[in-house]
Amino acid sequence: MEYFLIIISAIFVNNIVLAQFLGVCPFLGVSSRLSTATGMSGAVCFVITLATVVTYLLNTYVLVPLGLEFLQTISFILVIAALVQMVEIVLKKTSPSLYAALGIFLPLITTNCAVLGVAITVVSKEFSFGGAPHLMNLGEATVYALATSLGYGLAMILFAGMREQLAGNDVPKAFKGLPIAFITVGIMAMAFLGFSGIV
Repeated sequence: MEYFLIIISAIFVNNIVLAQFLGVCPFLGVSSRLSTATGMSGAVCFVITLATVVTYLLNTYVLVPLGLEFLQTISFILVIAALVQMVEIVLKKTSPSLYAALGIFLPLITTNCAVLGVAITVVSKEFSFGGAPHLMNLGEATVYALATSLGYGLAMILFAGMREQLAGNDVPKAFKGLPIAFITVGIMAMAFLGFSGIV
């Protein structure tokens, strides 16, 4: 039941983009087409999940035992940068068209605050899902990271679908482009706030 609550909370209630407003830059930049939004969602999902597992292990078995907690942020950023480079190399070899479509936003995953935010949240915040507050264990951290990245992907794919529909509709000239996108994402954020009554 605890893992189910983590999943529902991370995807819907505390959606990383629509409730916590982390990772908004690539969210807005890549979501103009459904195909690129799906590719970016997959890349971010992979990076967030793997980065969280690696940084959790690094923090638990290296930084904390050696008293080097002050190096958390810089070491986490280095881990994330290395993983993004790996994703970039794999995408360039396996899917050159997706690699070209993602363009500059792929290396910008390194500076996507959602990735670093999840990694730092997992090692620093206490959670209480039906029990006493505690730091997450590796299983909970992995599930939280995967669910958070799925929430990010869900929001991005829904938003991309809406933007594609809006591109074909008659939108007043003053609202074309980013203004209607901001209005749409604001309405999406308010809709996701409705999930906060569930948990």
